Amino acid sequence: MTIDLTESIAPKSDQLDAQDLLGGPRTFTIERVTANNAEQPFNFHLREFPRVWRPGLSMRRVIVKAWGPNAENYIGKRVTLYCDETVRFGNDVTGGTRISHMSGIEKKLSVPLLVKRGKSALFTVQPLPDVPAATPVDWLAELTTAGNDPAALNALGHAAKNAGAGEDVLGQIRAALVAAKEAS
Repeated sequence: MTIDLTESIAPKSDQLDAQDLLGGPRTFTIERVTANNAEQPFNFHLREFPRVWRPGLSMRRVIVKAWGPNAENYIGKRVTLYCDETVRFGNDVTGGTRISHMSGIEKKLSVPLLVKRGKSALFTVQPLPDVPAATPVDWLAELTTAGNDPAALNALGHAAKNAGAGEDVLGQIRAALVAAKEAS
């Protein structure tokens, strides 16, 4: 009989933590990005994980350098995250979540990041090869599921566009979004 202790060591948190990655790096697909608070301004909702990822300032700098500042462009993109046990918070070595690979970049990306006051170092991210979709997405079924929720329709439109959906599908999603906004 095999007993898996993974759930018993999961942190009691509303977000993905470095401790969630102690078993090794994991790759996640970004479903959407929402606003949070001033200290942790963004929630990255991940398809493969039940809690949000709230990247710190350094990792947000890497993301913006790789994908640009518009969070709508992140939908459908993938990141491989790992626990870096050398991350410092002030004078304490606390460990933290870092990006090792990203989809949507052609070659390795190096970004200068502040290590401590007055000292920076290059942080390098490797390209994450695109994986073909296992099954094609039924965008019209997804459109029905989104209903009249403007946020869901907006996210669906961006996901469909990033996935290369046809103009007919994108037009139907746009029309549903306009109608939902007018109704609310």
